[in-house]
Amino acid sequence: MLRQKVPWTLGLCLALIAGLAGSGCNNLAKAAGDPKKVRVGIVFDSGGKDDRSFNAAAYRGVKRAAKDFPIVLRDAEPGDPASLEPAMRAFAEVGYDLIIGIGFAQTPIVEAVAKDYPKQNFAIIDGVSDLPNVASLIFKEHEGSFLVGMIAARTTKTGVVGFVGGMDVPLIHKFEVGYEEGARAANPKIVVIQNYVGVTEAAWNNPGKGKELAVAQIGKGADVIFAAAGNSGLGVFDAAEQYQKYVIGVDSNQNWVKPGFVLTSMVKRVDNAVYQIISDLVNHRFKGGIHVYGLPDGGVGIAMDQYNEKLIPPDVLRQVEEAKAKIIRGEIKVTNAMEK
Repeated sequence: MLRQKVPWTLGLCLALIAGLAGSGCNNLAKAAGDPKKVRVGIVFDSGGKDDRSFNAAAYRGVKRAAKDFPIVLRDAEPGDPASLEPAMRAFAEVGYDLIIGIGFAQTPIVEAVAKDYPKQNFAIIDGVSDLPNVASLIFKEHEGSFLVGMIAARTTKTGVVGFVGGMDVPLIHKFEVGYEEGARAANPKIVVIQNYVGVTEAAWNNPGKGKELAVAQIGKGADVIFAAAGNSGLGVFDAAEQYQKYVIGVDSNQNWVKPGFVLTSMVKRVDNAVYQIISDLVNHRFKGGIHVYGLPDGGVGIAMDQYNEKLIPPDVLRQVEEAKAKIIRGEIKVTNAMEK
């Protein structure tokens, strides 16, 4: 049975109250009625589009698409998880052509709304749906994490490295397990300490707790810490700067956040994924189903730039590139914790 639809005026205004970009119900409806442009709506998770990590990467992708293609783009930052579905339904009610949900937690919401609007297209980042009108955009985070784990193990002076995850869920276990396997491949005697900020959505938005966990790991000897924790990871960056240790960023290139203390970032090209799905829609090539991004297509990788080029020795980078090639060829198998 389909869920009862929220009347579009009520649903739209609820979404606007929750943080939908735009100046009012009339403006969003007017934009949705433009027959010359493809209409794209994007709903961010609780971290918001300025988290300098996961959401920020998605936002860069849709903004780039807005420059390159004739689209109408609107975004929603509900903040409160209870406001996610009204925001998504608001876009659907006024006929948006593509509605993108950011984060695995939105998967059931995307599926519920997509069932009610089978003629419209949806995309979910980090979630999987078998609905024909939903594109599931997923990544091989474990493989990129393996590479930064190698760098951490080759850089540490104490033989102890850390991992701070956001929400304790299987998706973030992919980062943790890949990181640990990469570290052990470079140094079988390495000690890896791991902690998670929490078990609810709030775990993505608690920099204070992120810093607390990082400081505790530093106290146990960790001098390189991989932060896969959304906004909470910024607390790990603060701890690294304060105690003169290294942090590894995630999702976006975060090397610039604390120059000199960010060893590298495990980039997850969410920007490219959302850009590509918008391009597919504009060019009438949109397909539901699973779209996978990994090392061969640059969907994951490590960030090197002017901020960290002097932090990682050339011989370490050569070893990392060799490992990358072996992973692509299937000679190195990195455990996907979500498939255990």
